[in-house]
Amino acid sequence: MLRLIRDWLNRYFSDPQSIILGMLLLAGFLIIMFLGDMLTPVFVSLVIAYLLDGMAMALQRIKVPRLVSVLLVFLLFLATLLILVVGLLPVLSRQIGQLLQELPSIIANGRDLLMLLPERYPEIVSQTQIRQVLDFIGGELYLLIQRLLTLSLASVRGLISILVYMIMVPVMVFFFLNDKAKLLAWTSQFLPDHRGLAIEVWQVVNQQITNYVRGKIWEILIVWGVSYATFYFMGLQFAMLLSLFTGLSVLIPYIGAIFMTLPVAVIAFYQWGWSADFAYAVVAYIILQILDGNLLNPLLLAGVVNMHPVAIIAAILVFGGLWGFWGLFFAIPLATLVHAVMKAWFAHHRKVHVE
Repeated sequence: MLRLIRDWLNRYFSDPQSIILGMLLLAGFLIIMFLGDMLTPVFVSLVIAYLLDGMAMALQRIKVPRLVSVLLVFLLFLATLLILVVGLLPVLSRQIGQLLQELPSIIANGRDLLMLLPERYPEIVSQTQIRQVLDFIGGELYLLIQRLLTLSLASVRGLISILVYMIMVPVMVFFFLNDKAKLLAWTSQFLPDHRGLAIEVWQVVNQQITNYVRGKIWEILIVWGVSYATFYFMGLQFAMLLSLFTGLSVLIPYIGAIFMTLPVAVIAFYQWGWSADFAYAVVAYIILQILDGNLLNPLLLAGVVNMHPVAIIAAILVFGGLWGFWGLFFAIPLATLVHAVMKAWFAHHRKVHVE
């Protein structure tokens, strides 16, 4: 047994390129794990610059100088950020405040509805079970209120952090874009010479991540816009808030769509009760998710996501648990990275073994 393990280790971990690739992956993982909180503005700026660099390179391909293309893309980024801050945040804050004001009424209606179940279905549900459910919900709401109070007490500190981020992140985005060649040259000085396997893996992953992020951003915007138009046309309350989270739910395949069904159904029931309008709202949301999963997502991400649903859900659980929102957002690209590393690793060693 020990001989088999030793032979396997000698076969796959004796090549210098494999060792270098493993060391680079381990170093990146450790930096994110232990310095992720402190370097969050740097990582956010790096991700945004990475996304904007594709637009700058597209302008360069039509003979626009690098500095001019960077300035144009950066100004577009600032304009988009300004529109979001000035146009979107007031609407969202107003709807969130309105939702918090009406939350007690929503809870009361839900409690009354639950108390009717033992009368209608006494052989299935009892009064004791309903009281246990209500006690559990009450306890969770109490904890939620405590968290909200804690956040409100720390709101000044959070506001200062947001202001610092709003100044720091755009500045770093510009420098990452403008000094891309200098930064890459400086970083390469600290990397080992035998990194051909790492470069091969990066080329595959870079293409996959670029296509995935571009397609996912378009999917979020399209689902957000279509759901907002649908909810607004139907007269559903909190249309902007619900449509925004419906758009963001596509970041988490399968789970996000199921999770957002409850808020849409609860708001629709609170507004219309058991009526045709309630049924129309729920059916419209289900149709929207079906079209997204079976038409829009395959169209935008064709050839990018070729993983089994079980692998996608496992990647979401693992990377979301490790890195929160960013882990959820990049769960599929990170799973693609793992797959590309394994595929290149074993292909490289088969080639070396044959030679």
